[in-house]
Amino acid sequence: MSQRLRADLQAALERDPAARSWLEVLFLYPGVHALVLHRFAHWLWLRKLRLTARWLSQANRFLTGIEIHPGATIGHGLFIDHGMGTVIGETAEIGDDCTLYQGVTLGGTGKEQGKRHPTLGNNVVVGVGASILGSIAIGDGSLIGAGAVVLQPVPSNCTAVGVPAKVVREEGHPVRARAISGGTAADPCEQCMAEINARFQELERRLAQILENGAAATLVSRSGRGTGGA
Repeated sequence: MSQRLRADLQAALERDPAARSWLEVLFLYPGVHALVLHRFAHWLWLRKLRLTARWLSQANRFLTGIEIHPGATIGHGLFIDHGMGTVIGETAEIGDDCTLYQGVTLGGTGKEQGKRHPTLGNNVVVGVGASILGSIAIGDGSLIGAGAVVLQPVPSNCTAVGVPAKVVREEGHPVRARAISGGTAADPCEQCMAEINARFQELERRLAQILENGAAATLVSRSGRGTGGA
């Protein structure tokens, strides 16, 4: 426990420029408090003291604003920055030296049984308000952008952004935005633009038809007046 506590304190000191001392981090950082309480709750959970573990996790949520299910597995050196509104599900697994910002959700889709929450590799950073849903894996060293909704696995050393998330950087180099391999969720923005484009095409077709019919009618009218005058 002491080794993990030292790693969690060190993570906050290294990754938060506002952190000035060990004492400040130990006594004033809710992310550290949430992790300490979670370590105890997880210890109880593994020993089948499930009700007590859940009670402690709810107390943790009340005190810190961070909800971590006691069944979640968390590695060394996790830094939860601010953390208010962060939710970590029962079967979630977080590797070493990861960073979660405010409002992150490691949740389920409601359609899975057993392992139903994400697995984060080592050195993963998840931005403000991002949601990673389902039994999917986020590779080592990957970055999930703020507000992203991740529904499919993300390879290692990639940056994924958007709703649903798309890979925009790979191994530190920009790439043409592409859907995550194996993804089945449609991009709502692309769907909307496709519908608008289809409607424009239909309007153009109808307008061309109206103009064509109008021109034909005018030609017939002029032709009739010419014949009558003769």
